[in-house]
Amino acid sequence: MPDGDAAPQQLFDRFHRWLRERHLPITRQRDMVARAVFAGGEHLSVVGIQRRLREQGLRVGTATVYRSLDVLLESGLVRANDFGEGFKRFEALLSPGQHGHLICSRCGRVTEFSTERFERLLPMVADEQGFQHQTHRVEIRGLCRVCREADAGAVQHAGTIF
Repeated sequence: MPDGDAAPQQLFDRFHRWLRERHLPITRQRDMVARAVFAGGEHLSVVGIQRRLREQGLRVGTATVYRSLDVLLESGLVRANDFGEGFKRFEALLSPGQHGHLICSRCGRVTEFSTERFERLLPMVADEQGFQHQTHRVEIRGLCRVCREADAGAVQHAGTIF
């Protein structure tokens, strides 16, 4: 996977190529939404995308964000995830490999993970069940380190006598 700022720029360049190959317009609004999704490696909702753009002094309407996301999804450079929160989160596909998500039940933080052992195990499990593995999506729910540490701090503080 490319390092630092190179990966988002490469995705942005690929998006422009994809648009040109299909004779679709390269608009300022599409560019703004694409840059918001490609930057930072986060899993942003539509509200999160709009917040990121506002922080940069940019304004894009909700309908325009959705239309731009539809084009990004069609390009294959972005994936929509439904983590059961009542809305979708969008992530840039920086590398072609599969990855799973660790989802904090308390704060909603989403962390990606990928391990070679895990990727080798899934097809073997499917094969043991006579199932032909094609693709998978893995979500592990629990408490992130920050929330667990906050709990531990609250327990320690509650035990303190003043």
